[in-house]
Amino acid sequence: MRFELQVERTRFPVQVLCSVGNVMQRKNSFLRVQRLIWILLQGVAVVQGGQPNFVWLISEDNSKHFLKLYDDMGAETPRIAELAQDGLLFENAFSNAPVCSVARTTLITGCYGPRIGTQFHRRAVTVPLPPGVKMFPAWLREAGYHTSNNRKKDYNAVERDGVWDESSNKASWRNRKPGQAFFHMQSFGVTHESSLHFSKDVMERQSTETNPSSISLAPYHPDSPIFRYTYARYHDRIKTMDQQVGAVVDQLAADGLLEDTFIFYFGDHGGVLPGGKGYAKERGLHVPLVVRIPEKFRALVNFNIGSRVDGFVSFVDFGPTLLHLAGLDTSDGLDGIPFLGQGINQLSLSRRDEAFGYADRFDEKYDLVRVLRKGRFSYVRSYQPFNFDGLQNNYRYNMLAYQDWRERFEKGQLNPVQRQFFEPQAAEALYDIENDPHEIENLATHPEWASKLLEMRGRLQKKLKALPDLSFFPESHLVKHAFEGPVAYGAVNSEQIATLIDVADLSLQPFSSARSAIEQALMSSDPWIRYWGLIACSSHQGKAIELAERVGQLAESDSNGLVRVRAAEFLALIGVKNPRGTIREVLSECRSGIEACLILNSVVLLQDGEPGYEFSPNDFEMDSNVAEHPYVQRRLRYLLGDLKRF
Repeated sequence: MRFELQVERTRFPVQVLCSVGNVMQRKNSFLRVQRLIWILLQGVAVVQGGQPNFVWLISEDNSKHFLKLYDDMGAETPRIAELAQDGLLFENAFSNAPVCSVARTTLITGCYGPRIGTQFHRRAVTVPLPPGVKMFPAWLREAGYHTSNNRKKDYNAVERDGVWDESSNKASWRNRKPGQAFFHMQSFGVTHESSLHFSKDVMERQSTETNPSSISLAPYHPDSPIFRYTYARYHDRIKTMDQQVGAVVDQLAADGLLEDTFIFYFGDHGGVLPGGKGYAKERGLHVPLVVRIPEKFRALVNFNIGSRVDGFVSFVDFGPTLLHLAGLDTSDGLDGIPFLGQGINQLSLSRRDEAFGYADRFDEKYDLVRVLRKGRFSYVRSYQPFNFDGLQNNYRYNMLAYQDWRERFEKGQLNPVQRQFFEPQAAEALYDIENDPHEIENLATHPEWASKLLEMRGRLQKKLKALPDLSFFPESHLVKHAFEGPVAYGAVNSEQIATLIDVADLSLQPFSSARSAIEQALMSSDPWIRYWGLIACSSHQGKAIELAERVGQLAESDSNGLVRVRAAEFLALIGVKNPRGTIREVLSECRSGIEACLILNSVVLLQDGEPGYEFSPNDFEMDSNVAEHPYVQRRLRYLLGDLKRF
């Protein structure tokens, strides 16, 4: 039997052709013939409809928790709800990072940031992509798609030629050739964090459509007029965003393209009320995702239309999903796995129950947090737990609600749950999201959860070593040695990274058990082993005071400036020695702006945290080129009093 199909501007998906070839090479059987017919029918559905179009509608700074679709106390979004009625609502969709440049780079590359060197917001260096990897719209474009972006990019990786046909605030699918398939991405900034940077005067003069008294506050936020107004204003912005999303859907309908086009609506990461954006927890990572399935291509999606999907998906998966739906092979260099398309159904996706998140530098504020969500449990590993969440970040503290929160903390007006934001974190935390959605009760301290804690700890350790995670080297070291080829550097140094992870995890053991290994780390010839040994000391706080003599020697004379600062930081945190002399010397000798930024992060910690130290302008004398670095300037503005705190 011979089949002949005349096809214009399209083809069978790669998966269909491969499957047909596999079947034809085998001996005929009734079941195999049935399978062949099913495959051909799927391919015919694509051929008859042409190639599917794709539209991504991305709202800025929205976690799922502020939409009524997900939470009864959220804002009404009727236009997004319409998309869900004709498609799928994903209950467990995650940005891999809680801030835009890192999240969007993960999204456009399909690769984990700490593996490819794109984990810092904002970038000190724009890194090249690994060999064989492209920003995924380039693959669509090579396959004949028109690609347009309106308009935000914000990538931490080099964008090579060939990604977009057009990228501007006027970019549209309407500029393509007649009949050409397209991918269009559009971002909506009305909900961005900056929309909540209002003054007290604005708050007094401008009322909100949402009644502030109707708001349900998170238990970690103080119940104050500023917080209630901020919540209400944010709800208003979400409602406006919903109408903007609907306007684009109406344009597709007016152009006769609605039933040819997969529409994805999602947030670019969590947001944006204090403790959301910029923090690798549920409200920073868990995003809304609704996918409208077009009538012409429902044969490609073996799900019940209008249903809610429990399976876990992450930003690394989004690009591979579009390539799969378009019938294109996905690169071996990507970390993501498709979650829609042929061979994927509701049952198979429901078995996916894991997501990985990361938080590193946010502008001038440093952190190092990794998160593994598996099923109902979230494991949060803070590698520098003394860096409390509320540490100064100039951009965050433009928001009155952040200022109000800190002022109430300093006045002793917060309850224990509300105070946690300004206190040292636990080195590791385990949360039962199903029963504790606000991540308040740390089960890591409960003996009955010890086996689950060890399981999650082991899973994360294995993942970080497998990447390998470049962040176990300081960013300044990566800029100097790794960022010309981050993946290759990680491969060559994977054993060293694994060792650094093991040293970092000495902070998870009782100090009595870890003491000997920490002492060995402090004696190591490898500066980064010494560096992480010192961070382990600071994580153990006063329990590690018996190592103070050796740490004092490192603070005085180590050959590595960052090691000296970490040593001085530990001695200062436990109240043994004022850190000013060491920090002054290291800053004066520093020749890297990004290294100075890390040092000044410790200065802000030691000034604003316990026990608290006073610094003077003389402590910050440094090379003029270093002092002019933009993030150094941000820190100096705060430390020298040029930035009002309230």
